[in-house]
Amino acid sequence: MRNAFISGVGGHVPPRVVTNDDLVADYGVETSDEWIQKRTGIQSRRFAEAGVGNADLALPAAQKAIAQAGIKAADLDMIVYATLSPDHCFPGSGVLLAEKLGLCEGAGASFTPAMDIRNQCSGFVYGLGTASSMVKSGACEHVLVVGSEVHSAALDLSGRGRTVSSLFGDGAGAAVVSATDEDRGIQYWKCGADGRYAHVLAQKIWDISKRPFIPQDGDGNGIVAPEMMFANMDGRTVFRHAVERMCFAVISACTASGITGDDVDLYLFHQANMRINQYVAKQLGVPEHKLIHNIDRYGNTTAATIPLLMAEAVETGRLKPGMTVACVAFGSGFTWGSALVRW
Repeated sequence: MRNAFISGVGGHVPPRVVTNDDLVADYGVETSDEWIQKRTGIQSRRFAEAGVGNADLALPAAQKAIAQAGIKAADLDMIVYATLSPDHCFPGSGVLLAEKLGLCEGAGASFTPAMDIRNQCSGFVYGLGTASSMVKSGACEHVLVVGSEVHSAALDLSGRGRTVSSLFGDGAGAAVVSATDEDRGIQYWKCGADGRYAHVLAQKIWDISKRPFIPQDGDGNGIVAPEMMFANMDGRTVFRHAVERMCFAVISACTASGITGDDVDLYLFHQANMRINQYVAKQLGVPEHKLIHNIDRYGNTTAATIPLLMAEAVETGRLKPGMTVACVAFGSGFTWGSALVRW
């Protein structure tokens, strides 16, 4: 039977560390280290320097995943690129990464197709499910799934935006999903969405229903109000739905696969808020030794959180062949998803 397994993973974060105290001292954000840690568990995050785009950050992560998979970039049959902070409105960042990987020129140009998906914090799980289906169907042998974010360019780093700007950081993660006849790999995946809450966590940088879609001054320059330019969130509503949907996603995955939570060796929760993850773990009865966190060091890197966790777990030896891994995410949309992987 043809299965789809994760043959390689890679992660990359920019070198610049921004602590909670740095947000106060360097940016004048009206907050404190105590306030942020108490509510989110975040101590620091990474910010990319000016001039570094989304695909730039994704490139090292992708190269590491490809190398670990033991293939060349030209062997990829597809790129699935998840982000909420693309380099441009269009084209998508997937084609930019393909060009940076050298897939578009020279004698060995493969012109690998690139698919961009916009499912925010759930993007990587959506991408994992898409890649798994493509591989299991026989349409692809190797699919590169990327989650990459450069949030720092679009954060309201002021007292006005402190409840959101303190949450996010920059980073990228990638995984190669490959075909195998072995009894391993992505055993189950399922995603969901509830558009009734689309406004609860959103960045409405433009409204395409308006004419023009961005207000203009007399010289034709765009004018974007802060409430449209920056992300807005109803934190209490997000917390409540995140806990409910993440718990349900894990239970559904285990039930559909005929296992219990005790059979899962490692849980990779999307790193949005340490308090959410701790509450979910408590509700599910997941012991601390089965959890991995990096939100304290990186903040919420949205689509990159789960592949970054994977890459770190492999590098540190926490994730070993034969383990059963549960991945679960929840985010804007609302969207959510879970995947069970036999490593």
